[in-house]
Amino acid sequence: MASETAVIVIGGGSTGCGIARDLAMRGVDVTLVEKGNLTHGTTGRMHGLLHSGGRYAVSDRKSARECIEENRVLREIASHCVEMTGGYFVQLEGDPDDYFEEKLAGCRACDIPAEVVDGETIRREEPYLSPDVTRAIRVPDGAVDPFRLCVANAASAIEFGARVETHAAVTDVLVEGGGRRASGTPSASPGDRVVGVRVRHGDGPGGHGEGTPGSTEEIYAEHVVNATGAWAGRVGALAGVDVEVRPSKGAMVVMNCRQVDRVVNRCRPKGDADIVVPHETTAILGTTDEEVADPEDYPEEGWEVDLLIDELSKLVPILAESRTVRSFWGVRPLYEPPGTGTADPTDITRDYFLLDHDERDDLPGFTSIVGGKFTTYRMMAESITDHVCEKLGVSAPCRTAEVPLPGSEDFSVLRDYMADFGLRSPIGRRSVQRLGSRADEVLRTGEPNPVLCDCEAVTRAELRDAISQSGSDLNAARIRTRASMGNCQGGFCAHRMAFELHPEYDEATVTAAFDDLYRERYKGERHALWGEQLSQAMLNHALHAATMNRDRDPARTDRRVDFAAFDGGEHGD
Repeated sequence: MASETAVIVIGGGSTGCGIARDLAMRGVDVTLVEKGNLTHGTTGRMHGLLHSGGRYAVSDRKSARECIEENRVLREIASHCVEMTGGYFVQLEGDPDDYFEEKLAGCRACDIPAEVVDGETIRREEPYLSPDVTRAIRVPDGAVDPFRLCVANAASAIEFGARVETHAAVTDVLVEGGGRRASGTPSASPGDRVVGVRVRHGDGPGGHGEGTPGSTEEIYAEHVVNATGAWAGRVGALAGVDVEVRPSKGAMVVMNCRQVDRVVNRCRPKGDADIVVPHETTAILGTTDEEVADPEDYPEEGWEVDLLIDELSKLVPILAESRTVRSFWGVRPLYEPPGTGTADPTDITRDYFLLDHDERDDLPGFTSIVGGKFTTYRMMAESITDHVCEKLGVSAPCRTAEVPLPGSEDFSVLRDYMADFGLRSPIGRRSVQRLGSRADEVLRTGEPNPVLCDCEAVTRAELRDAISQSGSDLNAARIRTRASMGNCQGGFCAHRMAFELHPEYDEATVTAAFDDLYRERYKGERHALWGEQLSQAMLNHALHAATMNRDRDPARTDRRVDFAAFDGGEHGD
């Protein structure tokens, strides 16, 4: 199977989807390919912070200025994905005064609104903060839903004519000539040119696009963009070029509720465990920073979870007593230009870099974008789209900073949807926050619309809308709706979600999708199994394996659950 397009974008994270949207809005025929779901990589494993730039105001002022600029843009074009919580850089007794003053001066130098708040005032606003907080710097940090934002960019790209293929893994970069990879040196075969990619369409549940599950497709293009973040080195190697990414692992922990309503940063020089981000109904603790050799093969260690809780309890003491719902790890796509030689990955700039492989490696038709941050994804996309359009002779300007994303065109989350849709007011508000201006279209069904996910207040109409976009992949529906991402972690809603696939999909497909969702939920819980969360995990297993016979073992009559096995992480593999 073969097809043609003008530009191929590899990578379905925030940057890749942003590039696809920008290209499509400029009238360029573009195809995006992603080996998993959208947000499969770093985008789906971040702490949800919409940077004000304050975190970089001392160490990396260029990045700080970019963050505050894009912070303002995203508030306008992606309002249904953003909650402007505000944020604090708080100083505890013993934290250095000179760094506090340096942080304040850096914020003001980077045009980041910043004001000093005394400890008594900040504790009135955030009563769970430590009594040891002496003062803080208030900045316009916020929380952003990376799943919703990424999907909105992909949806916009499709509206403008883009092709988006998920579960489509790139197995090769097609190079005319072929001498480059045979010799293994970037200087070999100067006549080579990248002309496309070969992808393998997944044969698992779900997937979006035109590709036939289980098939291989060669997609030819005038230009290929490598927007795979921490995986950019792997993709570059397929084309015979070096992309010097230094992946940096970070651990995060999701708590059971919002212990704070504003982003809380520790105001001290760089270190692990220094931020709490309120996100939807939860709080996310972050993060650690450890260089790893492989963006996929790295240890997920329990000590990192303990470190985050222990250190951040000094800022918010109630965290020590709170329920830990799950933990997760992400890999930052740090880039170190050749010759820099930075020993400590935490010293590497958070700026982004456009690598023109024609200019750098004498390989036309291929460009990589590396480094950067989620907050600056749109700016990165604009930069590389300008570059590609220049190569293609396209003069259309970028409009992504002015045109709202689908769902953010014109809506108010304060609208009372209880009367309009027969929903209890809190459920209506949560639905509208997620759907934005699409709320009328999705929720006004004229049919009963019960709540399927109680923790996240996701109704049948919203879930069915997600399934219509993502097919039978319930994890794809999850990232669109947040269903199964609350305190029960799918224990009371995963089967309801699976039922909504019937009768469009057969029993085998529904069962596979159900298993995949439940397995993914347990994967993030296994490092947080103590106290109340251990009880919840055991209850979930009893409900699914025993009550609903999910273990599918007709020969076993003894339905007693070996709860001790949970301590060893034996269930849910």
